Amino acid sequence: MSIDTKNVAIFAGSASLELATKIAEGLGLNLGDMEVEHFADGEFSVYYKDSIRGKDVFLVQSTYPSSDNIMELLLMIDAAKRASAHYIAAVIPYFGWARQDRKDKPRVSIGAKLMADLLSTAGVTRLITMDLHADQIQGFFDVPVDHLYASTVFIDYLRKTSDLDRTVMATPDVGGAKRANSYAKFLGVPMVICHKSRAKANEVAEMTIIGDVTGKDVILVDDIVDTAGTICKAADLMMKNGARSVRAIASHAVLSDPATERIDASALTEMIFTDSIPLRKHSDKIRVVSVAAVFAEAIKRVINHESISILYSL
Repeated sequence: MSIDTKNVAIFAGSASLELATKIAEGLGLNLGDMEVEHFADGEFSVYYKDSIRGKDVFLVQSTYPSSDNIMELLLMIDAAKRASAHYIAAVIPYFGWARQDRKDKPRVSIGAKLMADLLSTAGVTRLITMDLHADQIQGFFDVPVDHLYASTVFIDYLRKTSDLDRTVMATPDVGGAKRANSYAKFLGVPMVICHKSRAKANEVAEMTIIGDVTGKDVILVDDIVDTAGTICKAADLMMKNGARSVRAIASHAVLSDPATERIDASALTEMIFTDSIPLRKHSDKIRVVSVAAVFAEAIKRVINHESISILYSL
């Protein structure tokens, strides 16, 4: 499928330069020329060196911490609007602040809704993202949201590297049961669930397994790995309950300290991420599969006004 590149421009934020370069290559485009000027007090500004008047502009930036990443994207959107871009699509491979999607106790913020409001106010026309922490976040926007899934690349990887006759899909918590069940149905394998209780945020107090993993190759499925406490504890628990091996797949490698050290010390034989977030610490156990082709195809279909449902593996 070809696109008319004459009126299309793609730009990369500082947080997603490598992924954006791959996406642009998949579109047969060069990244647009943009400058981020930093000031001594930490403030910064965005400047497009290329004219984008009347163009369809795609801005690639994941919004993982620090908050500079979301602020840079907001400035990119605002600058594009003021430069008379015809259409402004925010391509956010990892949509940060998404774990704050509801009020789970009194007097707390709903960060995901605030992010949606900020992006809309800045002037975004469309959002293209992947594996939101909660599907309902799509409803926080009044503009079209294309919600892609990393399963598009994970399914191919698992088929090539797994003995499906011995494979069991698993989720490290009950909240991910729907995701793990989708993989299990698609691959035709059983599923088990880990039930956990938390002492506090990022700290698991207790975990139990619902299902049988004896003699099985377990594949844990999650969307975000932050400190890796939950997924590593789940892997260790699987092995204690008779699993033959444990691997894990997760869309977004947030990997706050001491995540990499926990993965190295855990029973996991392999931890597979996408490149929605650049890998900041390397490990012999960590593998990365690229989602650049998925985003490039989605952008092509948006430009050509074609359906993107074909991109959904699950």
